[in-house]
Amino acid sequence: MSDLSPRFRPVLGTFPAYKPGKAPVVAAGEAHKLSSNESPYGPLPSVLEVIAEAGSGINRYPDNGAETLIGALAERFDVPAGHVAVGCGSVGVLKQLMEASSDPGDEILYAWRSFEAYPTLADLASATSVRVALQNETHDLAAMAEAITPRTRLILVCNPNNPTGTVVREQELADFLDRVPGDCLVVLDEAYREYIRDPEVPDGIDLYRGRENVAVLRTFSKAYGLAGLRVGFLIGHEPVAEAVRKTMLPFTVSTVGQAAAVASLNAEDELFERVETVVKERDRVTAALRADGWSVPDTEANFVWLRLGDHTTEFASACDAVGIAVRPFAGEGARVSIGTSAANDAFLTAASAFPHRF
Repeated sequence: MSDLSPRFRPVLGTFPAYKPGKAPVVAAGEAHKLSSNESPYGPLPSVLEVIAEAGSGINRYPDNGAETLIGALAERFDVPAGHVAVGCGSVGVLKQLMEASSDPGDEILYAWRSFEAYPTLADLASATSVRVALQNETHDLAAMAEAITPRTRLILVCNPNNPTGTVVREQELADFLDRVPGDCLVVLDEAYREYIRDPEVPDGIDLYRGRENVAVLRTFSKAYGLAGLRVGFLIGHEPVAEAVRKTMLPFTVSTVGQAAAVASLNAEDELFERVETVVKERDRVTAALRADGWSVPDTEANFVWLRLGDHTTEFASACDAVGIAVRPFAGEGARVSIGTSAANDAFLTAASAFPHRF
């Protein structure tokens, strides 16, 4: 047998595969998964009915153009259908966009820490990551503007930012966009848009309308409760949406996913009542942590951020020991999703028992 092995791209040796939020360790009592920012609620009965019906046709390929879903999104957001593209979650759409925009040596600019998939996706697209440190746990847009070079092809602004939950507001974002060259695409990653209650945070779709180099990413995974079906979408001007469609893996969005997404759009009033419950729980958890001595940034997402530094792994282990899974970033901090009232109470008890406060 030959000693030679199949050869792969060297970049694969520079980073680990993406690791999703872990499941909780079953301890004495109930276990709670607060590691993946999922909705704590299952699909609505009306959506479940559509899922069951759509499942009867899965022997056929899905509509590759997702025409019904794209039409529903275009109507919902009052945009042309040609400005909408879909993919396997918003992260799948972002992968398509990076592949469409970057040649080797081109730069993708983003704040750090932000969504942990950004560096991996940039590397796989053969782009060079340019990371700009957060300031006060949120984007330093002035520093990001200074970091733009002639090689910058894509800029990511995660708003609210994952994992800190912090936001950039309308005037500072507009000022930043004014400084970005027209041939550089700015992607507003708004996976948690539905949880925002700060009136000064702009809706990215309003900004896109007047700026051809701005596009918006959204997902059905979070507020809509369809994380397991992997449906995301982009709204951008025709050249941007067309680039995403060209780089889409055929039949990426399943028949069931498309049908469930359309049904969820039709049930938004009921769905958003659940979102409001999560927002109230988020505010309760934040207030309780602060009352207990924790320093918690203002969050507009469905999670809270604890800057724990070197104690991060210890904190995650303490939560694991009582059946609570959180998302640690070693040496930095832990992101904790908002779950049911019972899950949140269990987390607050675990946090109160931890000997350190930050």
